[in-house]
Amino acid sequence: MKISLSITFLLLTAVVFSQSAVFSVPYRTAKFPKTNEGVVLHYTYLVTNKGKAPLIIYASDTECSCTDVQLPSNPILPGETKKIEVYFNTREKFFYQKRLITLTTNTRRKIERLWLNVFVIPN
Repeated sequence: MKISLSITFLLLTAVVFSQSAVFSVPYRTAKFPKTNEGVVLHYTYLVTNKGKAPLIIYASDTECSCTDVQLPSNPILPGETKKIEVYFNTREKFFYQKRLITLTTNTRRKIERLWLNVFVIPN
């Protein structure tokens, strides 16, 4: 009796812990054409939760203040898609720019990364 209860408990625990959020985007890197300095670029990442638990994006971090990220205010439910809006100000940025956006989430990885690539032509 104790053995069957133990096995049942382990199986139920495995099912509960296997339910997690899965961060999915069509493209992790946004590539822009050559752009003149001073332009503010905008890109929308469409994030889909392909997991079985709500996806929560707690915070975002960027390499500089030239990049602004707007996260969804509510969790992304399983099967749901929401937007992450990113703005990159090219003012005083020159030549090849590759910006990393780090997202803190409740996925198994905990950290999800997105990139923005552009060649900025100086004025």
